Amino acid sequence: MARTKEFDPDAALQAALELFWQRGYEATSMSDLVDRLGIGRASVYATFGNKHELYLKALERYDRAGLPPIVRELSQPGPALPAVRAVVRRYAAEAADEQLRLNGCLVTNTAAELAPHDRAAARQVERNWDQLETVLHSALVRAQAQGELPADRDPLALARMLLVLLQGLRVVGKASADPARVRDAAEQALALLD
Repeated sequence: MARTKEFDPDAALQAALELFWQRGYEATSMSDLVDRLGIGRASVYATFGNKHELYLKALERYDRAGLPPIVRELSQPGPALPAVRAVVRRYAAEAADEQLRLNGCLVTNTAAELAPHDRAAARQVERNWDQLETVLHSALVRAQAQGELPADRDPLALARMLLVLLQGLRVVGKASADPARVRDAAEQALALLD
């Protein structure tokens, strides 16, 4: 008879996600994961695979949880530009928040720590950025069609600029204790939408 799992894999994956998000990939050992998850090493391997596979599953979970609210926010009927501005300002506020800024964004952290030498991590980062760029582009096209964005602006180039800004806000916010730095940058970027 097969033995049933004595732990909740979903809760364990969430605990792993939080540990990786807090410490990063390299600074998190398998022993750290076993301690945090409260399960044996063999159970971790049997359920999630090795540390790298567990990290990628945690990153995918993070992505699935974080992107849908932004998609919903930017896809609402009505004026699109206020929604774009709200997303950018929220990123800036989170990057300046004393509690939130230190962890940063797991996707951005992965881009800096792993993507340059880890193809699987780089693919997940690119997928997240492609999705965010697409939803920003769609919102800006809609804003232009509704007369909110001047006709001479390139919605795709603006979406790409905003994507880079949002990722940069996360990096700078994580490393800088000066909240004005990220807020001022966000406002200057938003001025390009006028």
